Amino acid sequence: MTALSPHLRQATPVVAARGEGVHLFDQDGRRYLDFTAGIGVTSTGHCHPKVVAAAQEQVGTLIHGQYTTVMHQPLRQLVEKLGEVLPAGLDSLFFTNSGSEAVEAALRLARQATGRPNVIVCHGGFHGRTVAAAAMTTSGTRFRSGFSPLMSGVVVTPFPSAYRYGWDEETATRFALKELDYTLQTISSPADTAAIIVEPVLGEGGYVPANRAFMEGLRERADRYGFLFILDEVQTGVGRTGRFWGHDHFGVTPDILVTAKGLASGFPLSGIAASEALMAKAWPGSQGGTYGANAVACAAACATLDVVRDEKLVENAEAMGARLRQGLEAVADRTPGIGDVRGLGLMLATEFVTEDGGPDPETAARVQRAAVDEGLLLLLCGAWNQVVRMIPALVIDETAVDEGLQAWTTAVEAGTAGATRR
Repeated sequence: MTALSPHLRQATPVVAARGEGVHLFDQDGRRYLDFTAGIGVTSTGHCHPKVVAAAQEQVGTLIHGQYTTVMHQPLRQLVEKLGEVLPAGLDSLFFTNSGSEAVEAALRLARQATGRPNVIVCHGGFHGRTVAAAAMTTSGTRFRSGFSPLMSGVVVTPFPSAYRYGWDEETATRFALKELDYTLQTISSPADTAAIIVEPVLGEGGYVPANRAFMEGLRERADRYGFLFILDEVQTGVGRTGRFWGHDHFGVTPDILVTAKGLASGFPLSGIAASEALMAKAWPGSQGGTYGANAVACAAACATLDVVRDEKLVENAEAMGARLRQGLEAVADRTPGIGDVRGLGLMLATEFVTEDGGPDPETAARVQRAAVDEGLLLLLCGAWNQVVRMIPALVIDETAVDEGLQAWTTAVEAGTAGATRR
């Protein structure tokens, strides 16, 4: 008999039969609150009627029109709609399928445009699993081990992870920027540096937000030395953090923006945005792909952007994120073993620690499993998988937030029984 790879183990035992909004239903009809959203993908919820209708109509008209062979209307419409939400000046787009592909497209453009070989990444960042993207990923060895040698030319610099360092945010930021300056002086000279790439909130690295001073410092150094500033908005984009783009919290604009995940509500679609002048520096033949900008995915993305706008989902993410965070912090205040609650908007996480402050993946796993018993689906992240993350669909309402918090409270009590107070 054939079977899936034994390494494709599911985070929960649920066999999903259908989805609706923020809920999944198993084959027996049991309802689960889905606070995973397909790892941040189903931004408008499962099977939003407008997304379903757009995809159904497109399937009956044109499933795939390969976009370096022919043009199709959903792609034109998507380019126009993205122009309404992209930062000013990022007016040229290239589409592909996955976040990894888009990250590698951004890297290729940066190297070709600058003629420089190196890319600087932030410690704890996740950028994908393909060879170049894995080389740029430092959130955990599981994403990069066992198929070396990886791509050369990657240099790692600190991210201002204040909780991990045990510092306040200002100290962590000052340290991270000083170390970047040291890196540019000792490892990758500005003349060799094509770009720096960073997530506005570390994803797999533990849901650690950046801050304005750090992002402004990166932007200033990119301008000073002539390398490019790339923002990986694969997980933070399309309203996830309570702003349309994660970097909107920090008052900076990238040279290249990478997007995927929530862009098409579950259909595979990703892309990069840059200025027309920068995109023109890509070498002929360097951008393409069989399935990029698939017509059905583009139609779903157009509907997604309409729903995000019309239903004010960015504003909802901010409001419901604040409500969810308040509840998570209340649980943390009375729970031994919770070291930190952090995140932005509807991208929130709780870190579990041992009595001496070290990572506690065992407790995190117990809590995550206990949550399933309470009908709440969650995921782990962080270098040791010691962090439980919550990324519900942007359509979540107060009732679902409160239901999730009730289930979380019970799960935490069950998973942390016997732990000492932090």
